[in-house]
Amino acid sequence: MTIAAPAPARTASRLAQAEADFDLGIGGMTCASCAGRVEKALRRVPGVITAEVNLATERARVHATSDHVLVADLVGAVTAAGFDARPIVAAAPESRAETDDLRRRNRRDAGRVALAALLSFPLVLPMVASLAGFHLMLPGWLELILATPVQFWLGWRFHVAGWKALRAGSGNMDLLVMLGTSAGWALSTALLLVTPGAHLYYESSAVVITLVLLGKWLESRAKRQTSDAIRALMQLRPETARVRRAGHEAEIPVDAVRVGDVVVVRPGERIPVDGRIVEGASQIDESLLTGESLPVTRETGQPVIGASINGDGLLVIETTAIGSETTLSRIIRLVENAQVSKAPIQHLVDKVAAVFVPVVVAIAFLTLIGWWAVDGSVITAVLNAVAVLVIACPCALGLATPTAIIAGTGVAARHGILIKDAKALEQAHAVTIVAFDKTGTLTQGTPSVVAIEPRPRDPADPTAATSPDSGITRHALLRLAGAVQAGSEHPLARAVMAAVAAEGLTVAPATALRALPGRGVTAVVDGETCILGSSRLMAERGVDCSPLAARAATLSAEGRTVSWLAAGEPAQLLGLLAFGDAVKPTARAAIAALHAVGLRTLMITGDNAGSAQATATLLGIDEVIAEVLPADKSAMIERLRRDGQPVAMVGDGVNDAPALATADIGIAMATGSDVAMHSAGITLMRGDPMLVAQALDISRRTYAKIRQNLFWALIYNVIGIPLAAAGLLNPVIAGAAMALSSVSVVSNALLLRRWRATAVQN
Repeated sequence: MTIAAPAPARTASRLAQAEADFDLGIGGMTCASCAGRVEKALRRVPGVITAEVNLATERARVHATSDHVLVADLVGAVTAAGFDARPIVAAAPESRAETDDLRRRNRRDAGRVALAALLSFPLVLPMVASLAGFHLMLPGWLELILATPVQFWLGWRFHVAGWKALRAGSGNMDLLVMLGTSAGWALSTALLLVTPGAHLYYESSAVVITLVLLGKWLESRAKRQTSDAIRALMQLRPETARVRRAGHEAEIPVDAVRVGDVVVVRPGERIPVDGRIVEGASQIDESLLTGESLPVTRETGQPVIGASINGDGLLVIETTAIGSETTLSRIIRLVENAQVSKAPIQHLVDKVAAVFVPVVVAIAFLTLIGWWAVDGSVITAVLNAVAVLVIACPCALGLATPTAIIAGTGVAARHGILIKDAKALEQAHAVTIVAFDKTGTLTQGTPSVVAIEPRPRDPADPTAATSPDSGITRHALLRLAGAVQAGSEHPLARAVMAAVAAEGLTVAPATALRALPGRGVTAVVDGETCILGSSRLMAERGVDCSPLAARAATLSAEGRTVSWLAAGEPAQLLGLLAFGDAVKPTARAAIAALHAVGLRTLMITGDNAGSAQATATLLGIDEVIAEVLPADKSAMIERLRRDGQPVAMVGDGVNDAPALATADIGIAMATGSDVAMHSAGITLMRGDPMLVAQALDISRRTYAKIRQNLFWALIYNVIGIPLAAAGLLNPVIAGAAMALSSVSVVSNALLLRRWRATAVQN
């Protein structure tokens, strides 16, 4: 059971009550009609607000007032409706006992299919032999002996489930199979008793049950493959952790670890908790959590994610999150929520499924009456009615949408894209405009050195060979700036030191360091006083900045922060350093990928117009809206939506949260604030803009699979039922088509697992 935060749209009376989400595993469902019956049963429980049942995952998500509803009430309602139910603990890994039980059931089902095929083969052999010109006929009593175990033992599940549906006043796939095969078996038995030597039709009932059992077995195997992603995530968490307490290390169950505990992780081990490194450094493989293919370097003071793999260093980690609060648990909850929820298009399918079985039964009855009246043969009438019953495919309709959703969200999670629910996945495919925040989304979010400009050499200067203002190399300028900033924690100082490290330079020690708040810093390097700071500081010290004034003006117009470096007594200009927020390496490629599929891109930022326009030009963004206050971002998104164009908003900060919530689909960077992630429909586990294009591509491909699945599910029925009613399909072929429909729908959805993040195609 997971506690849900109250939604803002709820009434005051509901806000006064505690509300909760309950997850139930549902057994015994075979088609969309079954899922509808379970939903109705759950919604009738007093205190239940909403209930959604997913046929593919065989799970129900119930939102209810926890003060009035108990899990036992929900389980009882499902049981009374004729199905099995059990509570599910969110993000609980599949136990060994559950895995073994699943394997036993799979072997048992496979054994039943094999036995049914073994018993049915002699029945269908005469029909196959007749096609080759041989006339074979088994004794009627032998056909009865072979067909009866298939009908009433191996096929007993259809009778039980069909009878439960009948008692509940509804219909499902089992009812159709039960009616059709029972009619074929009963007709053959009557002919055997009344008209000895007549042609019997036991093969129709036995082969239909065999084919449907085979189809359900293949379908269950395929459905399990669609959920492989979430099971893989659940299996990532280690079972034990090595905890250091009172100077001693002890291996304890990971559930016994507490926040603040110090955990020791050896090279090659999986990190058991979320935490912060207090000793050591290593390369960390986070690929299964973030989709990042290359290991990332983590050092003392930096965070690590539980379930990632430690590389070659010994790490001592202080635990910051455990249990359901870890990153892995949050990822699993997001994927589970997406897979159990229903896409908007599924509600239309549910309405069709609710009337599907009664309509099919009515068509079968009319077929029986019509053929009896026209042909005068009860045998022909019954066989054609049986074909109508067994060709119908309500299970394919029920599986069309959820299997695609499960496969789509699973492949997205493996690539570091977390989709909150099925609605977000479906809506994302229709986006025509993608609006980006700038800082931290398209740019790194931290200042870096973007320009190093030494003072140009003045050949007319008679002291050019010896004077400090005679010119300085780029590396010498950066090295001197690094010496001045080496002892500072200012963001610009860290940017200078990062540039020094990137260039592989070493800096001389500095003395007499003196910070000048709001203006800069001074220090003595190699016996010479150096000044690094703003234009104001240069003016105070009488430094002539005119040689680089034009360049400084250009950089300032682009939104860069300019710092001047001077040295000597009196101080002479050596050059300038410009700081900016560098764009992310994949940002330009991400914008190009969005343009390649016909999407329009915008930048909505609070930065100054010069800086925003320079970044937009560099990246190829279509339109810039700059100097926007945080409160006005959502108004901008709403204005775009009023033009009738679905909008995706991409951001990472607290100030982006209203815009993310306002957009048709919000996409948040997990490297940003929690508020932004809670407001978004899609969360990107890496701060990589390319994931935006990949998320939208997965959405489009998933929605395409949904439409394909619905087409196949409907086309089987639209073509098959009239053919069966017209007498053009015998029950054996009809049963094969029914089994094939579900398998083809699930198999088509599984093709999404082959999606790769190599390119975004139209």
